[in-house]
Amino acid sequence: MLNKIDRRSFRPLPSQARIIVIGAGIGGLVAALLLATRGFAVTLVEKSKHPGGKLREVEIGGHAIDSGPTVFTMRPVFEAIFQVAGARLDDYITLRRAEILARHSWEDGSRFDLHADREATAQAVEALAGAREAQGYRDFCHRTAEVFAALDGPFMENAAPTPLSLARSAGLAGLPALTRIQPFTSLWNVVGRYFADPRLQQLFGRYATYCGSSPFSAPGPLMLIAHVEQMGVWLVEGGMIRLAEALETLAAASGVGIHYGEDVAEVIIRNGRAAGVRLASGETLYADAVIFNGDPSALASGLLGNAVHGAVTGWTPRQRSLSALTWSISGTATGFPLSRHTVFFSRDYRREFDEIAAGSLPSEPTIYVCAQDRGADDSPLGDGPERLFLLVNAPAHADFKPLSEMEMASCETRVMERLLRAGLTISAPPERMVRTGPADFATLFPGTGGALYGRASHGWAASFQRPGARSRIAGLYLAGGAVHPGPGIPMAALSGRHSASAVMQDLASTASFHPVATSGGMSMP
Repeated sequence: MLNKIDRRSFRPLPSQARIIVIGAGIGGLVAALLLATRGFAVTLVEKSKHPGGKLREVEIGGHAIDSGPTVFTMRPVFEAIFQVAGARLDDYITLRRAEILARHSWEDGSRFDLHADREATAQAVEALAGAREAQGYRDFCHRTAEVFAALDGPFMENAAPTPLSLARSAGLAGLPALTRIQPFTSLWNVVGRYFADPRLQQLFGRYATYCGSSPFSAPGPLMLIAHVEQMGVWLVEGGMIRLAEALETLAAASGVGIHYGEDVAEVIIRNGRAAGVRLASGETLYADAVIFNGDPSALASGLLGNAVHGAVTGWTPRQRSLSALTWSISGTATGFPLSRHTVFFSRDYRREFDEIAAGSLPSEPTIYVCAQDRGADDSPLGDGPERLFLLVNAPAHADFKPLSEMEMASCETRVMERLLRAGLTISAPPERMVRTGPADFATLFPGTGGALYGRASHGWAASFQRPGARSRIAGLYLAGGAVHPGPGIPMAALSGRHSASAVMQDLASTASFHPVATSGGMSMP
């Protein structure tokens, strides 16, 4: 049983205000941690048995396999969060910088490594496609850096950006750079202005899928993801879940009460504002504010009670981001020289996304393989089975057009045949292979239909239509990859920071909070 807060006898001062955080994903963990460090009494309620949310592991034969996000970027975001809590990121997790960001393979047998070193990549581009394409890559890098600089503060660091606020932040001097971010042009067309080689168009257009979107519909500014990777891709020793566990440890040490295996059935509304939650067990917990770290579509669809149905604007199934069909494998991989991250491209990228949009698995999917036991020289570490994670994009229609067992089995056959054509053989007994499909993700993340990234980033306005930290209901706040600033581990962390800041600002009218500035661009009221 959780300790109930009886509002009839307990009237906390704002500096002692009680906060309930629903969900121990990265956004919820960050929000809980930051609020606890400022003296709030924080209770974090999570329905599963462990932290992480989409940052999850699948255990097979005693081997824990990363089976969610597998890339760690924007390290300064986490360093600043840990610094606010009086800690150092390096004291909690061990990070190793990746020298090869990803290896890529095409049906014609060509291969290409994207390097952490920009000039090494330019030379690899020249070897693959010629000097003109290498210059196109250098120009592309210059533009992606400019786009990142134009959007970092005014958009990602802004809790509620608008096109007008972007223009105001840029000022007259910054308007030329802002106009060059090409928001009204698809990422595919933007990439095509720098690369004529269709293989490189695929490679750099694929960044749209990092947001669960199609490169043919996603806006040009998503090119900034290329610059984010150039800033550093890191490998987390022990797996990505170590980040969630580090935040959990620090949050608990800061006074957060963390309760696993507790499902929230309803957000309680009193006098027009969020006043607590009712658990599935029937227990009621009262609070001064509630942060929901989950997909906002769960609120819009009434899964947390009719009283919060209008807290956010929902989106239609057509507006959902991609889902996925994945395989977590403990087995052997021979033949093809896998790197930590390897992508096997389809022959017809447009057809692939057209088929997904029509509600089908692609007849010829692009395949991502994460070989989690590959060392610096790309050879397996140790003699035992390798931990492998395979992913293909899929439609998020599990709630009204679920994929059949036959469709998924057929896709699995096509995946293995494609890998075999590239020279890669993956061997594992059936009991050491776990398949996860859109219906499984829909169960893990209610209200999504299996969508893994919230609303798709299609069209120039999509990023501004993503919900922000404040919902329409006073006292109810949002965090997670489906809210601003968007999908991805660092973006989810920023969303947690935004929600914590919003709570503190809204409760500060009768409290004495003073801004604390930290290196890395973070300030907490």
